[in-house]
Amino acid sequence: MKTMKNIAVLVSGGGTNLQALIDAEKSGLIKNGKITCVISSKADAYALERAKQNGIKTKVIARKDHPDVAAYTKAVTDSLIEEKADLVVYAGFMTILDEQIVKAFPYKMINVHPALIPSFCGKGFYGLHVHEAVLKKGVKVTGATVHFVTEVCDGGPIILQDTVQVLDSDTPEILQKRVMENVEWKLLPKAVSLFCEDRITVKDGRTYIK
Repeated sequence: MKTMKNIAVLVSGGGTNLQALIDAEKSGLIKNGKITCVISSKADAYALERAKQNGIKTKVIARKDHPDVAAYTKAVTDSLIEEKADLVVYAGFMTILDEQIVKAFPYKMINVHPALIPSFCGKGFYGLHVHEAVLKKGVKVTGATVHFVTEVCDGGPIILQDTVQVLDSDTPEILQKRVMENVEWKLLPKAVSLFCEDRITVKDGRTYIK
């Protein structure tokens, strides 16, 4: 019998991806894992409310209370170690952390990015900016990517990807909603379950799913 993995979720905002994870856990889609704590970089993040409504422990580690990225990263890392996190999920976590956390949780942190990496990713590509760039470029398909977090922004090994059509009538907001509902909310819980079931291996910067 595999031991149940502790999943810690990092949030900064509304927590729609967190909600997708909570729903997936409740419906049994996430196997061998349990969300044990939610850590927010902002005290007023609605994601905290979602966690509380589902009996999940919450913690606020506010970016503004720390002098620099190094001090903030240390606070978050120490807290995750204290919580015995086996997997750390970035769910709309908008604060940059440094390599301390990557060293503490190598290939144990995953993020969902609202585009098909390596397109439309890296510094500055977050939130609506991604979908604005997609529409400006005129690509015909876009989607989302779940990947491991490394010290390179959006540069970690890719775990899962899926696509949606880009329509001529799309606005960044409409496209963002389509990507979230059809791809992000489905892929993130799936990747979390694969991790918790020990089905992902990383070799030479690539993932293999067994």
